[in-house]
Amino acid sequence: MYRHSLRWLWNISDGIRRSVAISAGIRLLLVGESLFFVYVCKILVDIATGVSSLAGSLYTILLIACVELRLLLAGLNVCLLSQSEVRLKNGLRRRLLVRLMGVTPDGRFRRHSGDVLNRLGEDVRVVANLLGRVVPSLVSIVVQFIAAFLFLSHLEPLLAVSVVVIMPVCLLIARLFAVRIRRLTSEIRQRDGEVQSHIQESLQHLVLVQTLERESWVEQRLYGIQQGLYRLVMERSRLSVYSRAMVNSAFSVGYAVAFLWGVEGIQKGTITFGMMTAFLQLVGQIQRPLVEMGQQLPGILHAMTSVDRLIELEDDSEETDIEPVTLPGGLGIRLEQVTYAYPDGRRVILDHFSHDFSPGSRTAIVGETGAGKTTLFRLMLALLQPENGRICLYNNKEEVEVSPAVRNNLVYVPQGNSLWSGTIRENLLLGNPEATEEEMARMLEMAAADFVFDFPEGLDTPCSELGGGLSEGQAQRIAIARALLRPGAVLLFDEFTSSLDDETERLLMQNLTRGLPERTMLFITHRQCILDYCDTVVRIDRITKLI
Repeated sequence: MYRHSLRWLWNISDGIRRSVAISAGIRLLLVGESLFFVYVCKILVDIATGVSSLAGSLYTILLIACVELRLLLAGLNVCLLSQSEVRLKNGLRRRLLVRLMGVTPDGRFRRHSGDVLNRLGEDVRVVANLLGRVVPSLVSIVVQFIAAFLFLSHLEPLLAVSVVVIMPVCLLIARLFAVRIRRLTSEIRQRDGEVQSHIQESLQHLVLVQTLERESWVEQRLYGIQQGLYRLVMERSRLSVYSRAMVNSAFSVGYAVAFLWGVEGIQKGTITFGMMTAFLQLVGQIQRPLVEMGQQLPGILHAMTSVDRLIELEDDSEETDIEPVTLPGGLGIRLEQVTYAYPDGRRVILDHFSHDFSPGSRTAIVGETGAGKTTLFRLMLALLQPENGRICLYNNKEEVEVSPAVRNNLVYVPQGNSLWSGTIRENLLLGNPEATEEEMARMLEMAAADFVFDFPEGLDTPCSELGGGLSEGQAQRIAIARALLRPGAVLLFDEFTSSLDDETERLLMQNLTRGLPERTMLFITHRQCILDYCDTVVRIDRITKLI
């Protein structure tokens, strides 16, 4: 499992490896500077006590230079760390979002959107911190430990061995707590996702909560989830505190040994005050890396849990880099003996369904709720795959089975309000990024949405999430205009006039049938007005057959 996680970390670090390497290099320079600082301090103390006759002014200048160099390198390192972390977070979120765009609505992807957002937020931050900050830090910690040990061994080999001998104890203690801390971290991240999911749903259904007068239920449910989260966090904190306290206590013994060793050496005259100063500084430089490794272990385990959660998110998704295939001319769509049932369902949705929607035809698809009308559209869009049968797009020269590669030949207008936050222009350009002002104006007029030009800011009128600031009918018509900007020859309309009055609905249907006579149109509807403009009606009955 760790091998797979490490391989994944290596792959996502592609864009920041150079910065991380430079940061690690700077940290190594800081390690060298710190050891040279110890040497300079030893010489200065020996000069002050009369043991050494070297020039004190030169070593004073070197001491000041060490301090200045440390400040310069530390500042440069902070800039590099911030750059690496931000670039990694941005790149990783883009990577995951692109992969998530390939998720199909077939019941396989069951994660709550709040949990997904939690992973894209907190887990990405933790992983970026691991690669951008923790990894370079670990490199310098290891090098500092080795270099300080060798320096101390040169001065007093037995003392160096005595200080390091407690290292296995430290690692053993860390190992005892590692598994439990990682398990708790995984549970904490899951509970964090539940908190975010509950808050998100509460805000999404705010009107429902208010009209049902269930504000207290929302608060109590959140409190219950938070209490569970609190208990898990406190248990993990307790284990971390115990681990760090035991490690710090063990290293305090090492520091005491070095101090007493120096005192005895001074009494016997075997070491100088400068050497004792070096002992104490070097023992700190040996102990500090080990303490930092012990302190960072919970954070690394936390990060590896986040790595696992992000890998799970990627495993749920699919690659979306597909070369589109455009079929020329008027297109029809043919279904032959199509059968489909959702993977997590118990009922067959479509059972050997066949129909030929010929090029240029206008077909109304009717049936009771749950009969499978929207599922039929999703199959046509290759968002779902039929269990049996085939679905083909065809013109007068060729036919191809539907797939994500030919999805650009279809235009889909979903139910309800589907506008994004931004301006009306930005929403329209989602349909066709190359659309001109004239094309946008023409499609707004065709969608009976030319009211946009009555707004003071016209196309640049802002709208908030889900078309906030516009009526449902206005938002729905802008969404229709956006879809019409796509060049697809087959139009799929799913209850697309549900928020329109009869007069606007009739005007819209007139515009569509007169303005786009060559396109094939399929309407899921319950409205008589739309039926009047269709030349074929297909009824889909709810199937009671169980799997």
